[in-house]
Amino acid sequence: MWQSDIHKQYIYIKGVSEEQRWMSSDIDVLFRLSAEAEDEALRSVYAFLVEWFSSSSTIEVQTSGSTGAPKRIKVDKQQMMRSAIRTCEFLGLKQGDTAMLCMDMRYIGAKMMVVRALVGGLKLVVRTPSGHPLSCMTESVDFLSIVPLQLCNTMNVPAERARLNAIPYIIVGGGAVDESICEALKGMSCKVYSTYGMTETLSHVALRPLNGSDASECFLPLPGVKVTLASKGTLVINDTLLDGKDIVTNDVGKVFPDGTFVVCGRADNVVNSGGIKIQLEEDEVLLRTFIDVPFALTSVKDVRLGEALVLLVDKRYKKSDTDLLDGMKKILPQYHIPKYIFRLEAIPMSGNAKLNRHECQKLAEEMITQKEAH
Repeated sequence: MWQSDIHKQYIYIKGVSEEQRWMSSDIDVLFRLSAEAEDEALRSVYAFLVEWFSSSSTIEVQTSGSTGAPKRIKVDKQQMMRSAIRTCEFLGLKQGDTAMLCMDMRYIGAKMMVVRALVGGLKLVVRTPSGHPLSCMTESVDFLSIVPLQLCNTMNVPAERARLNAIPYIIVGGGAVDESICEALKGMSCKVYSTYGMTETLSHVALRPLNGSDASECFLPLPGVKVTLASKGTLVINDTLLDGKDIVTNDVGKVFPDGTFVVCGRADNVVNSGGIKIQLEEDEVLLRTFIDVPFALTSVKDVRLGEALVLLVDKRYKKSDTDLLDGMKKILPQYHIPKYIFRLEAIPMSGNAKLNRHECQKLAEEMITQKEAH
């Protein structure tokens, strides 16, 4: 069933209009379309296919920083295909099923959706990445991959939520899914999984069921994957599909005797404030219970504390700073209350809908400087 010979692979792509079939013999046409096609999302897919059907055994990708500083690395096409097959097998996808691509092709998650279509004989519907990927959906789709922001937006629009519920399999990658969304998913018949993975692991290596009878707080490693803890408390991934080499991440987590695990946050998102170590993501989870607009926790240098916590919150938040502080004092641990609160037009986000932590910290430092100048 699975096609691992690149020269025998083909892919049916449906963009803004008709459906077309492409294979390695079409590489010259694909190269032209990667520059000339009117639809930008299709251009990026055509450009990837040119690279995929080339004679090179590797593809260059950009890492997001899960295992260190972001960098360009080369990944093996055969390993990408084995990873794609594993996902298709786990979800029970079959030849002729339709997958929707609505993510940015600069990132591994989008690239792997194309590879899954290639090895599995899936039809691929390509849509321009947006916050509401199902807003204009008319096709019947069997498999969807989205980021948490897209899922949240979709769940808040009844018509889009109904379309989502008609898709049998949905994977959500690129960040944590808010617990309020998990709660809303409980009554839905579609199967939704949160994914754990990174560029270095060629997309996900573990899935967490968000709804259904097997819904869980823990990630379940896929076949061939073992997750352990490094001495510093960060997750270590060993995957037989990646030649069995240990990949040490910057993700702080807990691993349980049955092999499942949870992710607590990033080692580089730990703030040491007055000797108290604060995991930003853990506190943000607590704050989401009463802050209903985009926000972020970050830090700035502080003479007395070493690092001082800063809360950046969207200016649309209606409560006063005093009410904010009172609310935080009720739910955050002692000494975890931000020293500063700043309201912004928009919270900085990266291209793949993740918080841009670096930009958040930079903005906080600039606002502290302005505050001190006055």
